[in-house]
Amino acid sequence: MSFNIAVWEGETPAGDTEALAEFQRLSAKYLDGDDATEPSPAIKAFIAAMTAEYPDIVDLPDDEVDDGVWSDGPLIGNARGPFFYFGIVFSQVEDVAPFVARVALEHGLVCFDPQSGTLCDLS
Repeated sequence: MSFNIAVWEGETPAGDTEALAEFQRLSAKYLDGDDATEPSPAIKAFIAAMTAEYPDIVDLPDDEVDDGVWSDGPLIGNARGPFFYFGIVFSQVEDVAPFVARVALEHGLVCFDPQSGTLCDLS
């Protein structure tokens, strides 16, 4: 079981309703469509910052894969253009989700929790 988060480039939405609409638009274009645009430099930098702290599961030794925090890998495979949609292993959400939100903010990216339909909480 995993907890999914979306991160994208763009202006920070005015609220959760606007963020949900943008998430749906980006999902339709980059996840549901045929767009295979290479991840943007900002998204690549974001992924690099996250995997510097929590390695991609494809980079873990076989005996440590079950201890990884990401639900699949390579993470870059979940990124298209300015949009990145990925999962955190549910047992790791409490520790990892605030880190993800903080790194997204540091990189000037929007962080959205599709489960609750809200912008990411930094607490």
